[in-house]
Amino acid sequence: MFTDFRGNSDVVHRLREMLARDRFPQAVVLAGPGGSGKYTLALMLAKAINCLEPITTDGLPDFCGKCSNCVRIAQSEDLDARFEEAVEARENLRETDKKETRLFVQTHPDVLVIPPDPPQMMIKVDQVRRVIETIYYRPGEARERVYIFTASSFMKEAANSLLKVLEEPPEFATIFLLTQNPGELLPTIRSRSMVITLAALPAEEIEQDLAKHRPEWTAKQRALAARLANGAIGAARSFDLAGYTAARTHALTILITALRGTEHSDLFKMTETYRAGADGRDKLERLLRTLYSLLQDLTFLKSNTPDLVRNTDIQTELKKLSEAADFGWIAFAADRLTTSSGACGATCCARCRWMRSRQRWKEALSNRQLAIGT
Repeated sequence: MFTDFRGNSDVVHRLREMLARDRFPQAVVLAGPGGSGKYTLALMLAKAINCLEPITTDGLPDFCGKCSNCVRIAQSEDLDARFEEAVEARENLRETDKKETRLFVQTHPDVLVIPPDPPQMMIKVDQVRRVIETIYYRPGEARERVYIFTASSFMKEAANSLLKVLEEPPEFATIFLLTQNPGELLPTIRSRSMVITLAALPAEEIEQDLAKHRPEWTAKQRALAARLANGAIGAARSFDLAGYTAARTHALTILITALRGTEHSDLFKMTETYRAGADGRDKLERLLRTLYSLLQDLTFLKSNTPDLVRNTDIQTELKKLSEAADFGWIAFAADRLTTSSGACGATCCARCRWMRSRQRWKEALSNRQLAIGT
């Protein structure tokens, strides 16, 4: 039921009111940070629209969660698992068929989930064509057809094709477009849709939720995850605590070496753990993000705004580091991080960045500068 959705109660209330008045828009852009609940809310609305035994809570429409429609739609809730199943199914096809097959998630005949298609991770024109081919047929087992695009990364031709559907959508279909940034969508798509934004939740509210969903974490760990989730409850629940703390240990090694001028051997030993390939690239990107978060915390401490610090469990250590840095150095370091984040697009990105920059690390660190990338 909608009571299971955490946060943004005013937004959910408004959407349910539209359902009650039978004035729900045929195209909705759900905007919000990753993990804010956009996909969860879209599926809940799909259930409410198509529930065979609808109920009322707080005087507004709700879904039962038990009828055949609700149960089948709910099978799409674990999007990552369904996505992996679709990828695996395509990999098992003949080579000629792989190229012509696009990814979809469909656990109900009238509800279609359209994720970005790998390896480019873009919504492709063939995926939109599938929508066009089916959207004008009346639903077979539901009240309305529902289409959920899980990202706004459309290829140009795909976006233009979708626009044609939005110009004359059938009355028995609803399209959800999920995005972190509505500006990524064509202005003409936004103008033909209702844009609904999910606001970030307070860290304290997320901590309370984590106490229920991640009881194995300590209070400090829950506080850390809540602050690093940027107000997104889903991101907090799925936060990779072990991966983050490992990356943070490496990030602290970098900062300590840079600011205290200690021996560089630990730093260079750490860089040897970054290898080529997708795993190495992901590991490096996590390190860069983590290092950036630490630099932000140093800025907050230098600005006498400790309440904004996110890495609260190591605030004492960060306070000591902030005393050794000035605003100019922190700004320089953050700028180098931003520049290096997309500097190399090669497959061996992680490894080649480290190998080509080792000498620059040594020279830069001797001058108390943080040089990352090439």
